[in-house]
Amino acid sequence: MISYQGYKGYFEFDEKADIFHGQVVGIKDVITFQGRSIDELNVALKDSVEDYLDMCKDEGKLPDDPFLG
Repeated sequence: MISYQGYKGYFEFDEKADIFHGQVVGIKDVITFQGRSIDELNVALKDSVEDYLDMCKDEGKLPDDPFLG
């Protein structure tokens, strides 16, 4: 599991595609990310969370707070 700004991402490796696929857990909205290495996953998670926060701001909606319990 990796995290960015309190958002936690769970990921799995897809052997067929030779890539990691991940999704942020603990929120109602869907945020996904992917990469070929842990470094790429960290960058992709950061980018995806930032895109999500920007989208919420543009739509005038409050982003889901990550569940920390």
